[in-house]
Amino acid sequence: MRPIRTLLALAVLPLALAAPAVAAPQTTAAPTVEEQRLDRAAPQEILRRSGFDDVAPDFARALSRVRSAAEAERVITREGRAVWRRAVDRAQGRGPAGGDLSRGDDRPLYWARLGMTRALGQWRPGFPLTDARRAALLRTLERTSRGQDSIDLPAGRHVKRIVVTGFDPFQLDADVRRSNPSGAAALALDGTTIRTDDGPARIETVVFPVRWADFAEGTVERTLLPAFRPGPRRVDAFMTLSQGRAGRFDVERTNGAWRGGYPDNANVSRTETVPIPAGVPTPHPQPQWTTTTLPYQRIVAADTGPVPVYDNTTVTEIPAGATAPVVRSDGPTPGSTARAGGGGDYLSNEIAYRATLLRDAVGLKVPGGHLHTPVLQFGPGNTDPTTGQITDPDFVHNRETITAQVRSILTVVVDTTPRSASSRAKGPAGSRKRPCATASIASPIDHHESLKSCSVGVSC
Repeated sequence: MRPIRTLLALAVLPLALAAPAVAAPQTTAAPTVEEQRLDRAAPQEILRRSGFDDVAPDFARALSRVRSAAEAERVITREGRAVWRRAVDRAQGRGPAGGDLSRGDDRPLYWARLGMTRALGQWRPGFPLTDARRAALLRTLERTSRGQDSIDLPAGRHVKRIVVTGFDPFQLDADVRRSNPSGAAALALDGTTIRTDDGPARIETVVFPVRWADFAEGTVERTLLPAFRPGPRRVDAFMTLSQGRAGRFDVERTNGAWRGGYPDNANVSRTETVPIPAGVPTPHPQPQWTTTTLPYQRIVAADTGPVPVYDNTTVTEIPAGATAPVVRSDGPTPGSTARAGGGGDYLSNEIAYRATLLRDAVGLKVPGGHLHTPVLQFGPGNTDPTTGQITDPDFVHNRETITAQVRSILTVVVDTTPRSASSRAKGPAGSRKRPCATASIASPIDHHESLKSCSVGVSC
């Protein structure tokens, strides 16, 4: 939540009116914790060396010309989609680089978005704008600038449809230079095609924030549900990505319904059972565990790149009838209560839990689950956040290696994925079937382990 400060703007009345000028309240939002980091030297250098330092000023100028809330919605939608597309194009080698920062870097989008959200929060339009309407506009900006409203899976019986998700950088108070290889992979893969012996596979990607509140409000379910529902554009496979442990990939076998409380990018902590938002399809009662349907054995056995890939079956549970948590290397026992999935108890585990829970709720029988990437590390001699550079050759090489291996792992998934029944079914293009409601499914809405190279034991 953003703290709100109230300003007074004098209403201008015609001179012919006898009534005195009336003070009308106008509000702006104080910068968030994330936005306050924007003024540090490293974020400003990242923006300058990528050419993204013009994003927030251009956005603010566009807002200054807006004359109604409806126009604001249109402008923000346009500008949010534009910055997402610009970041994707830059990562994939299209258009100007804008500077000497390597093209595959995910950080320009993250910091440019924060510049846009800060501009929106501080905007004082010449028409009434309530706090609720400003918050709705902010949600529009978040969705559009993350690719969440532009998943464009093709219809047809001769193409497979794949959705991949990544995350923002995180743990920025410890090192504001940090990147997230899952977000970098998302930018590199969005809209690309993998060619296989069984035909092409189209990949569509999105990026999620590292914030507990957004997840509780349903950002994951709102984004994925249109692609998970039956219809000619239903996904054939999905993979959630996040940064995990140094020197290894992990296919997370089991996901737990528990939030462990580590602070997010807003420095907010949550320790509780994963909350499911009202109005989304979900099993009842809420399960403690969900399981991957990715072909983990084939992924682990395949030669996908230089970094080893593991089938991670470790969880932390409170066994049935017990009160203390225990770590189990072979998965949860019947009736146990989740305290950490294979991916831990942070938002990486939570996105895996939410995505696979939604998969099960709508009866989606496709490969899907979570992959933890290695930690994206700076090179030797560039590890001190107070004196280090924002990039170095090892850092770029490590990111490119991780992205290439993610693509190779996705190729294994695609090669073992049959086209969905919905894509083979006959019927008019664009037709969609609403999932049947049952006694255990709510009606749908319409619209880890330790991170060894980081100072705390979380992954995302």
